[in-house]
Amino acid sequence: MQALFTILLLIVSNIFMTFAWYGHLKMRQQFTWFDHLPVIGVIIFSWAIAFFEYCCQVPANRIGFRENGGPFSLIQLKVIQEVVTLVVFIGFSTLAFKTESLKWNHAVACLLLVAAVYLVFKK
Repeated sequence: MQALFTILLLIVSNIFMTFAWYGHLKMRQQFTWFDHLPVIGVIIFSWAIAFFEYCCQVPANRIGFRENGGPFSLIQLKVIQEVVTLVVFIGFSTLAFKTESLKWNHAVACLLLVAAVYLVFKK
């Protein structure tokens, strides 16, 4: 159950992270007031969103880390997080930015990351 909860928290965390890092690019197109914000305003807006990312990321790592009684090593947590980040980003970019498309080399890169997950969990 700790493994599932850790992964769910990482997914939620990465949704917030992706929106904090890239959502402002789409909001600029959607809302004229947002386009007039100075860079510092966009940074503060992104930090506010990133706060919720950390509210999920930190507990996910604490719950999932083997030395805290969780099922994952530090390296396993990081690789899981990177794969979750990629999956969330692909979904976000496909839905929010219709000009972006998944190409063959992106698919191969995803498969290599899946291979990395396999290798990091191999005893």
